[in-house]
Amino acid sequence: MGKDPPSCRRGADGGTGHVAESGMGVGFRGRSGIISLVGECLRLGPTDERPVIMLLGPRGSGASEAHGALMEKFGPETPFAYINLGGEQSLLPRYALALLARQLERKLPRYRRSHFPRLTLGLLASDHQLRMTSLAEGRRNIRRELDAFQEQAEARYGDYLAAFFEVAGGAVGAPDGASTAALALLRDALRRGRRRLPGRKFTSSAAWYGGHPLLQSRDPWEALVELNLWRHDGDEDDQERLDRVLFSALLEDMRGNVRHSFMPRSYLLLLDNSHTEYGRRFLDLLIRARHDDAVVAGTDCDPLTVVASSNRWLPRWGPATGDQWPWRLRGPDRASLTDWTEHRPGRDSDDTWWYPLRLRDLNLDEVRIRIELELRRHPDLAPFARLAPFIHRLTAGLPRAVSQVLELFRHSTVPIEDGAEQDRWLRTLPDRTPREGEDTRTLVEAALDHLLRGFDPMERSALEECAAARDLSIGTRLLGSGDSLFGEVRGRWLLHSPGTVTPALHPWPRRLLLWRLAARPDDWDAVHELLAEHFRSEGRTVQEMYHRLAAERIDEVTGYLVARFPAVPSAQWISEFNTITAAPNRLGQAGGPLELLAGLAPEEPPEAVTTASVIRELITVRWVWSDPLADPGMRLNDMIADGFNQLSRLRRNDIVALFNEAERYRHWRHPLTRAGEG
Repeated sequence: MGKDPPSCRRGADGGTGHVAESGMGVGFRGRSGIISLVGECLRLGPTDERPVIMLLGPRGSGASEAHGALMEKFGPETPFAYINLGGEQSLLPRYALALLARQLERKLPRYRRSHFPRLTLGLLASDHQLRMTSLAEGRRNIRRELDAFQEQAEARYGDYLAAFFEVAGGAVGAPDGASTAALALLRDALRRGRRRLPGRKFTSSAAWYGGHPLLQSRDPWEALVELNLWRHDGDEDDQERLDRVLFSALLEDMRGNVRHSFMPRSYLLLLDNSHTEYGRRFLDLLIRARHDDAVVAGTDCDPLTVVASSNRWLPRWGPATGDQWPWRLRGPDRASLTDWTEHRPGRDSDDTWWYPLRLRDLNLDEVRIRIELELRRHPDLAPFARLAPFIHRLTAGLPRAVSQVLELFRHSTVPIEDGAEQDRWLRTLPDRTPREGEDTRTLVEAALDHLLRGFDPMERSALEECAAARDLSIGTRLLGSGDSLFGEVRGRWLLHSPGTVTPALHPWPRRLLLWRLAARPDDWDAVHELLAEHFRSEGRTVQEMYHRLAAERIDEVTGYLVARFPAVPSAQWISEFNTITAAPNRLGQAGGPLELLAGLAPEEPPEAVTTASVIRELITVRWVWSDPLADPGMRLNDMIADGFNQLSRLRRNDIVALFNEAERYRHWRHPLTRAGEG
C-alpha cells in the first residue's frame, strides 16, 4: 500500500484545516433536512430520477461542513467521492472524473468493488498522443499502446486512475471542519493499490464507444482513435465532445455496476466550491450527460446522488434576480424528494434536475448547542457558554462567524466573570487578535478577508461606505459604485434574507464593514449626511432620522420623535422609534454601556421630567442597547422598560402598546432568529 495523498490531511479551501471530533454534531447544526434528503436519494431504486442538490450561501455558511457530515453519515456504507473545485490548480473535467471514479472504487464490506471500465478506457485512449500516420494505423496500434500506457502508470502509481493524484491531488483535500471519522473514510477512499483494468474489459468497453451517438466511427477501435484526435489535434468543439463522451461513460459504468448482484445500488458525489470556472464546467457537463441519457435518449437515469455547494449565483441560471430561472430557492429544513418532485420544472428543460437549497443561519438554540458540543473538545470555553445570545446577536448565526468568535475566546485574555470588565473587553472584539498561531490578523480582518475574497481594496473601501445604508441598492447607487458592486454582493449570497423588500447586507459583514468605516470618522459623517439628505428629499423622514442618529445628531432625532408622539398611534410610534434607534454608531471604544451612555447625556440635564427628556434618554439607551458590542449583556433592558413606563404615564390615551413594550424589555426573551433588533 502506498501513502495517502498529502492533500487529504489539510483543509480543502485553504482555511484553518480544522478537524472536528464530530462533524455531525458541531458543523451541521440546523442542516438535518439535508441529511434526510440525501438519505432518501440513496434509498431510491437504481433507475429512479434524483436531483442535483445545490447548497447555496455565502462563504462561511456551512457548506463544507455539510460535505463532511454527509461523508461521515453515509460514507461507511455508500461509495462516495469528494472533490474540491475551488483549489488553485486547474481541474480539467477529465481530471475530476478520474479522481471521483478512483474514490468510488473503494471496497465496502457489503459490496463487491465498483469498476469504471468505459471511463478508464476513454481516459486512456485520449491520454498520450498516439503515434500514427493514418486512422488505419492508429486502429492497428491503439490496443498495444493502451496496454503500454496502462503498464507504465501501474508501475509508477499502482493503477492508472491513481496517476491523476499527481496532477490534481489538491482537489481531494478534506473539507474544512471534517470530523476525524470523515477524514478516515476519505483516506480509505484515496488509498492507493493495484487495481488493474482487466484486458477483457477493453473489448466490451470499446464496443460501447463504437455505438456512441457523438462519435462518427462505428468501429470500436477507430472510435477510440477519434477520441485521441479530438484531444490532441481537435478544436474547442472537439474538446467539448470529448468531455461529453467521458461523462456519458461514467454514468453508463454506474448503470452497469448496479445491475449486478452484491453491488451498490447508488453512489454519492460531493462537490465543494462548484461556483468556480472548473466547477461550473463540471456541473454543466454532468447535467447535460444526465439529460441526454434520461430524457433525449430515454435510457434509465443514472444512480448518482450529487450534492454540490456554491457561494455564487451560477451564470447559467440567468440574472441573479432569479426572475428568469424557473426555480425558487428552497429552505433546507423541509427539503425532500416530494418537495423536489412537486416544484421541479418539466423534463423538457435540463433545469428539471436542479434542487437549490439556500443554507440558513443558525438560530439561537443551535448556537447554544454548538457551543455545548465544542465544550467536549475545549472545556476552557465553559465560562463563555452563557454568551450564546451575544454571539448570536453579533454574528446573526453565520456558522463560520460563530466558530471564529469561539476560537478568539479560546486564545484571548477575555475576562471570565460576567460584568463590566467583560463588557469593556467585548466592546473592541473586532480588533482583538488571538495570542497563539501565525495568523496575526484581527477578527475583523480575518473575517472580511474570508467573506470578501476576490474584492480588491477599492471595492472593499466602497463597500464599507455602502454598508451604511440599510438598503444596499440605495447605498451603491448614491455612493457612486453603481450596479456592479451591488450585483457582485447579491451574486455571492451576501444579502440577508434574499427576496425581501429591502436588500440589506447580511448583519455580520455589515457590522464588520461599519466597524472599519468608523475608523474613518470624516467619511462616516459624510456618508450618513449624504444618505440622510437623500431620504429627506424623498420625504422618508424615518430613514432620514436613522442616518441623523448615526451621525450623532441626537437632538434632531429627539425633536422628530417628540413631535410624532402625540400625532400617531402608539404602535406606529414604537415602530418608527425602533427603526431609528437601530442605527449604527461610532461611539468610543472605551467603556461599557453605562460609560457610553454617560457620554451621550445632554450638557445641561433637564430640571424636570418631560416628554422630551424621557424620549431623548430612551433614544440614547436603545441606540446603545441595539449594538451588541456596546451592550453585550443587554444590561440596559430595565432602563428601556422604565422609559416606556414613563411614556405611558405621560400620554393621555392609547397607552397599552407602551406598557406592553415596557414589559417586553423587562422580561426579555431572546429571539431565536435575528429580527432586526439587538
